[in-house]
Amino acid sequence: MDSVTKIIQGVRSVRLTALERDALMIRRAWTRGERRIVLHGFAGRLAIAVEPVLCASVFLALTLALVFNKNREIIILAPIFGLGVVAFAIYAVALMFAPVRALIHTFRPIFIVDGYLRYRGRDARSDDWSNGYLAVLTEDGNVACEWPTLGEGNVPEDQRPALCEFSEYGGVHRIDGIATGVLPDRIAALGVGGRSRKRVFEEY
Repeated sequence: MDSVTKIIQGVRSVRLTALERDALMIRRAWTRGERRIVLHGFAGRLAIAVEPVLCASVFLALTLALVFNKNREIIILAPIFGLGVVAFAIYAVALMFAPVRALIHTFRPIFIVDGYLRYRGRDARSDDWSNGYLAVLTEDGNVACEWPTLGEGNVPEDQRPALCEFSEYGGVHRIDGIATGVLPDRIAALGVGGRSRKRVFEEY
């Protein structure tokens, strides 16, 4: 109880590094079902990314055709189509960045902590879209991992005992054995679905 009071009053907790989490904390591998959900989202986003890839390929072919055309007067159009190649390529990379990162993180462990959940409001480093932070604390009050929460207003200060399962990228997967929706049972056919951390905060 004393450690809880100190943290709520603003004493900064020790933050564990990734190496310290690997060395000190209980962890498990992702199950096949959990990884299948991420793969489903990856495949759905890949299906969407096919369109900008095809467009980039068409624009690239047009650019090369203009560059190597015998009529040198129309080469002036090549940069226009070249910009199209770059724009569609950037769009495709942007579409795939999050699902690729999520898939890579399924090869990192899921950590299990019998400690605390801590909620705190915005600070000077908060982004405009964030209304605070959610953290998993170890039994001795160290910050195992912390994530920004989404929403309007300011998250009220709170801390409660909890048995948590979390991943560094995905956030808190389970609280006292109850799924938070980070890995939903079903997701949309063309994308990664899930509940926002704001909704998880309201429910837990």
